[in-house]
Amino acid sequence: MISYTTAVDDLTPDQLGRFFAGWPTPPSRHQFAAALHASYRAVVAVDSSTGHAVGFITAISDGVLTAFLPWLEVLPDYQGRGIGTQLLLRMLNELDHLYSVDLICDAALRNFYERGGMTPLQGMGRRNVAALDGEST
Repeated sequence: MISYTTAVDDLTPDQLGRFFAGWPTPPSRHQFAAALHASYRAVVAVDSSTGHAVGFITAISDGVLTAFLPWLEVLPDYQGRGIGTQLLLRMLNELDHLYSVDLICDAALRNFYERGGMTPLQGMGRRNVAALDGEST
């Protein structure tokens, strides 16, 4: 059974699994835990049988008008079960009081976000791979 929580302060790095599949240098579990704890909002999907996180979404925000969703990920073994949809909908509900909620995604994910009620926009970005600690596997 999958449960969802916004109480991420109690999550430990050991509960966070192997997220960031396909990243050339993924953040360490400690960086990931720190990012969850520092987010304006975070929703985490937890496998009740193991106590481990199997999906998550985060938001950064000014808390008044705008938010940005930098990450949504579901572990590969848990994909196709509606977990990502639940994470997105629960996060959008958490942010319902804000004027705008934006994100940037790859073209392959556009339909997923549109089904969640989001509208396509243009965006720009920069990546600093050297800022990631990486994690030995």
